[in-house]
Amino acid sequence: MPGHDIHIIGGGLAGSEAAWQLAQAGYKVRLSEMRGSGSMTPAHQSDRLAELVCSNSFRSDDAERNAVGLLHQEMRDLGSLILSQGDLHKVPAGSALAVDRDGFADGVTAALEAHPNITIVRERVDTLPAEGPTIVATGPLTAPGLAESIGGATGKDQLAFFDAIAPIVHFESIDMETAWFQSRWNKGSGKDYINCPMTKDQYLAFHAGLMAGEKTEYREWENVPYFEGCMPIEVMAERGLDTPRYGPMKGVGLDQPSTGRWPYAVVQLRQDNASGTLWNMVGFQTKLKYAAQVELFRTIPGLEKAEFARLGGLHRNTFIRSPELLDPTLRLKSRPNIRFAGQITGCEGYVESASIGLLAGRFAAAELGGVTLPPPPRETALGALLAHITGEAEIETYQPMNVNFGLFPPIEGRSKKADRKLLYTGRAREAFRDWIAA
Repeated sequence: MPGHDIHIIGGGLAGSEAAWQLAQAGYKVRLSEMRGSGSMTPAHQSDRLAELVCSNSFRSDDAERNAVGLLHQEMRDLGSLILSQGDLHKVPAGSALAVDRDGFADGVTAALEAHPNITIVRERVDTLPAEGPTIVATGPLTAPGLAESIGGATGKDQLAFFDAIAPIVHFESIDMETAWFQSRWNKGSGKDYINCPMTKDQYLAFHAGLMAGEKTEYREWENVPYFEGCMPIEVMAERGLDTPRYGPMKGVGLDQPSTGRWPYAVVQLRQDNASGTLWNMVGFQTKLKYAAQVELFRTIPGLEKAEFARLGGLHRNTFIRSPELLDPTLRLKSRPNIRFAGQITGCEGYVESASIGLLAGRFAAAELGGVTLPPPPRETALGALLAHITGEAEIETYQPMNVNFGLFPPIEGRSKKADRKLLYTGRAREAFRDWIAA
């Protein structure tokens, strides 16, 4: 790459943010984007950089009580291009940050095109560069050739082409007076699962809800397969009244404390992060619409007041098993000249994607300058999301995740829910200030 210090592949939100951070630090960037070269993804409509394809919302902008709002503020404090353009092109959306899609993409594109340290090349890259600093930020619709190259570098079993996402529940919202810890037949530690029991009548009502609930449809280009190991729970229900009860909802080998007997059916939750703040609903990947999920899943005994860190889904997505493959600065362990950024690392959402691009750019700039940039503290929104991606998440069940307070180190002691959010954000701001100062 004559005349360039680093190569960035992908001009979405993450790639654009990474390019901006490096260019602002004084480094020459080659930014490759296949749109505009004769290639196009099935979801995009133009060749503009950072085009928003699903929504125009960056979600809550409340930095006091919301994890994504806190992430907004940290990114603003670090000179984020995505947030600055979002602020310039915002449209009314209450406490959320929503943007004019066209104005936002035009603004990001114009800023990058005008920067003297950035060269935008409209080209499709089909193989990982063998040498030289590189950031791969190609997102959930990574082209087949490059995906194959990534699979070759990481191991094909480390690369997913779709999400089979089960809902994740905040532990503190589970009613442990009803639910209980136990592994089936008391295997393992005996406390590897949380169990929510159902009577026959409760199960029959739940099955009816699965059948009647409003579902989302696949987009024509997604072509997402149903694998037996990750079948949506409602598809399982369609196969027969008792099919879920002989699958993920079987009560066999679980002794309900209140009765001493096996429940008619059970919903099991498995720990999803090392700190035990998040629990995954086992076997509950679903195409139910979000509102239908919340309404139905809160009928499960023990989950009546459940707060969801993530709701379920099944859709096309390309992402790597980052907790196993990447180091704490987003470098590929087997080929440290390559960093990954954005949704391909397994983060979910526009802002999260851009934030990981921001960190990848700053880590790369520090490395090019011969210094070490320590990762942001885990108490911050950036640090919590980064830690989840690079090691905190359970490797075997790793799936894309939005930023949420369940990723942060727990707050000790008891407090009201509203107060706990203020404790999280207050602690985060203090840790962020110390990190910036250092």
